[in-house]
Amino acid sequence: MPNPEIPKLEEYSLKALDHFFQTIQACFSQEATQAHTPEAIEELRIRWVGRKQGLLKTIGESCLKTAPADAKKAIGQRFNALKEQIEQALETGSGSAPTASPADSIDITLPGTRPGTGAEHPLIRTLHEVVGIFERMGYSVGVGPEVETDYYNFESLNFPPNHPARDTQDTLVVAGQQGKPLRERLLMRTHTSPVQIRTMEQQPPPLRIVIPGKVHRNDAADATHSPIFHQVEGLCVDTNITFSDLKGTLDHAMKELFGSSVKTRFFPSFFPFTEPSADVQISCIFCGGKGCRKCKHSGWIELLGCGMVDPAVFGFVRERQPAYDPKKISGFAFGMGIDRIAMMRYGIGDIGLLYSGDVRFLEQFA
Repeated sequence: MPNPEIPKLEEYSLKALDHFFQTIQACFSQEATQAHTPEAIEELRIRWVGRKQGLLKTIGESCLKTAPADAKKAIGQRFNALKEQIEQALETGSGSAPTASPADSIDITLPGTRPGTGAEHPLIRTLHEVVGIFERMGYSVGVGPEVETDYYNFESLNFPPNHPARDTQDTLVVAGQQGKPLRERLLMRTHTSPVQIRTMEQQPPPLRIVIPGKVHRNDAADATHSPIFHQVEGLCVDTNITFSDLKGTLDHAMKELFGSSVKTRFFPSFFPFTEPSADVQISCIFCGGKGCRKCKHSGWIELLGCGMVDPAVFGFVRERQPAYDPKKISGFAFGMGIDRIAMMRYGIGDIGLLYSGDVRFLEQFA
C-alpha cells in the first residue's frame, strides 16, 4: 500500500485541527478503496490500528507530544473521533472499507459443527418405558397435583385418622393448616394413589389407568433413600376382575421390562387400600436367580406392591360416582418405585446421583 500523505501539524487553531484530521481520514479512505480481499483488509487494519506500529498510534503520540497544553483537549477529542470512525469502518465494512462476502469467508468444504444433542434423563427414560408397557395393554395415563389434601392422600384410601399405617408414610405437611378440618389440610403427596380416587370420581367403570409422578416423603437422604422420588401406580376396575388378572398383568409387564426369562412370585403383604395385598418379587436380573450379592443370595428382588382394591375404597368413591358398587365391580391396584428400577437397569449405586444434576454423570446415558 502507498504511504499516506499525512501533513505535519504546525498550528493549533480549530480550523487547522479540522483540516489535519480530515486529511488523515481521506488518506485512510483512499487506501480502503483498494482493499478488496480479506487479506488486504487485515493488512490495512494492522497498518492503521496496530497496537505497536499502527499509524494512528504514531500520529496520536506525535500530535500530543508537541502540542501546547491548551490545544491537547481539542486534539484528543478529534483523534478519538477519527479512531472510532476508522475502527468501525474496518469492522463493519461500511463507508470505504469493504469486507469479504460470506462466500469468501466460509469454506463450505469443511465439516460442519455438529450441535450437541440432548438425551432423556435415566429416570425419565425408565418412567416412559414403564408407562409405555401399560399403554400397550390399553391403560390410559393419569396425572394429579403434588400438593394434596389429607382426604385424597389418606382418608379416601382407607387410612382413617390416627391409623398406624400413616406413620410409615413420613408425610411432609404444609405449614399453617391447624385451623382447617383434618381432611382439608394440605400436604405433599406420599404416593400417586390420590389420582386413582380422583379419576374414579370423574369416570365410571370400566377403568384402566396408570399414574406416573413425583412423590415426597420425609426420608433422610442416603444411597437408597431420597425425600423426592418417582412412582408409577396402576388401577384396573371392571366386573369380574380377579387376582389372576392382577398376576397376569404384572408378570407380562415385568417380562416386557426386564426380559422374557424373568419370573415373578407373590407373597402376602398389607396395604390399607387393598385386600388381599401382596408384594411382588422378580428373579434376580443380575444372576438369573442363582444368588448374588445384589439379591442377597436369595435369587429374588422385591420390586413392587399390589392387591385387590378394598371395598371400603369404593365406598368413598360412591359418594360422587354411584357406579362403583363393590357388589357389582372389583379391581386391582399396584405401585412401583421408578428410581429403584432405574438404578437396577443402569447400575447406579447412589440414588443421589439421579438428582445431583452432575452433567458428567448424566453424559453416560446420552
